[in-house]
Amino acid sequence: MVIIAQGVLKTIRDDMFAHMQTLPIKYFDTNSFGDVMSLYTNDIDTLEQMIAQSLPQIVNMSVTIVASFFAMLALSIPLTAFTALSLFLMILITKYIGGNSARFFMAQQQAFGKLDGYIEEMIHGQKVVKVFNHEEKSKEEFDKLNYELRDNARKANTFANILMPIMGNLGYLQYVLIACVGGSLAVAGVPNIRLAAAGAVSVLTISVMIPFLELSRSITRPITQMSQQLNSIAMALAGAKRIFKMMDEKSELDEGYVTLVNAKYDENGNLTECKEHTGIWAWKHPHAADGTVTYTLLKGDVRFKDVDFGYVEEKTVLHDITLYAEPGQKVAFVGATGAGKTTITNLINRFYDIADGKVRYDGININKIKKADLRHSLGIVLQETNLFTGTVKENIRYGKLDATDEEIVAAAKLANADEFISRLPQGYDTMLTGGGANLSQGQRQLIAIAHAAVADPPVMILDEATSSIDTRTEAIVSAGMDSLMHGRTVFVIAHRLSTVRNSDIIMVLERGRIIERGNHDELITEKGKYYQLYTGAFELE
Repeated sequence: MVIIAQGVLKTIRDDMFAHMQTLPIKYFDTNSFGDVMSLYTNDIDTLEQMIAQSLPQIVNMSVTIVASFFAMLALSIPLTAFTALSLFLMILITKYIGGNSARFFMAQQQAFGKLDGYIEEMIHGQKVVKVFNHEEKSKEEFDKLNYELRDNARKANTFANILMPIMGNLGYLQYVLIACVGGSLAVAGVPNIRLAAAGAVSVLTISVMIPFLELSRSITRPITQMSQQLNSIAMALAGAKRIFKMMDEKSELDEGYVTLVNAKYDENGNLTECKEHTGIWAWKHPHAADGTVTYTLLKGDVRFKDVDFGYVEEKTVLHDITLYAEPGQKVAFVGATGAGKTTITNLINRFYDIADGKVRYDGININKIKKADLRHSLGIVLQETNLFTGTVKENIRYGKLDATDEEIVAAAKLANADEFISRLPQGYDTMLTGGGANLSQGQRQLIAIAHAAVADPPVMILDEATSSIDTRTEAIVSAGMDSLMHGRTVFVIAHRLSTVRNSDIIMVLERGRIIERGNHDELITEKGKYYQLYTGAFELE
């Protein structure tokens, strides 16, 4: 059972993690990280207890109950029928009490998830808590969640623990009733029907009653013992329900059939697929109508046409967005928080799908492109850096898993990260833990830029990429970024207008609409919202 239990749990964890990788970003936006982590810890632990401990006992007891029941039939069918009636009553009581217990165990597991989510938030934001002297308020909120967990656990375990004494006393009562009924039948000389090859009939005697009473105890005793396992079973079922709810979440849909392939030009100057890496990428577009395949050079031409989008159907956050970014252009989005800047970039990499309109990439409807291939052609530097446990080199290589050491160093130099990396204790082999806690915020941002640079994509998305870097470092990084952006289509989101001044196109968004567009000089001349932002007459919120 140890081997079976651990094998089953490993399989469940493997399936959970594999399925989690297929879930859309929306799932993680609507579920706290702590609650998701609780699935792998608390809920899996409840299954382990049931499989390793409760299940073997239940199987053992079930065999005992079945064997005893058939033995009782061989002694007396009427008394067995009476015993079955009393057992039915015990089962009804178990169902009632167990149902209440299971309900509160489910609430307990949900409370566990909430509590874990809150703890994760507090650990992640501990500096903010201390800066604003929020410790007492945090403790109050923790106490509230902890009380909810305690209350649900108390109710669940109360119902689970009162079942055994109730069942035990019912077992004793059943024993007395069988003795009274059997004794009365024996004294009255009532014929006894028993299970035999020929359906034997005899008179009920003391020689039958004594073993029958012992067998009745053999049935009620394991039933009473099984009630002890109720809390473990109820917890496991509650945990399993949460696990299977996550497993039932729909995977990210991908109906795309256009793929990204290595390509080369043949003697006629036409693009063809090539197995070797040539540095030329093309979209392989099969046409079902005539069975032909066409190849389109990956250039980074991105166009939006009348796009509407909302994270929920009831609320549209982008309205009639029309824009185009030609290969090599730098397009900047400017606007207040919530204007829709990041949402537009989320649509480019298809973290979310549009409600209406068209998005085309190199002339191809973006919905026709396989998501993995689409995202392979994009490089993204987010405002919030995410570094993983491993060396600096391994974190940079995250952008391109087959990158050589030389390519990693070149990418770091391009992002201007090589200087500080070289000063680390083990240089590129320095181990990073805790999300890069041993680095400054600016250094973490530079590594994030480097692992986007090593991927060498034709389209770059920079979402506040220099927000955590001081002005001096920003100037140095910007020079490296200019080299990185050369020949690429670049989408820039920035609050610092100095970082978007040299953009080919600047788009000002307000409440999900593009209200101004043009280059820096044109927008300054118009003296509209961008002019107010740039001159300080109006500040971004």
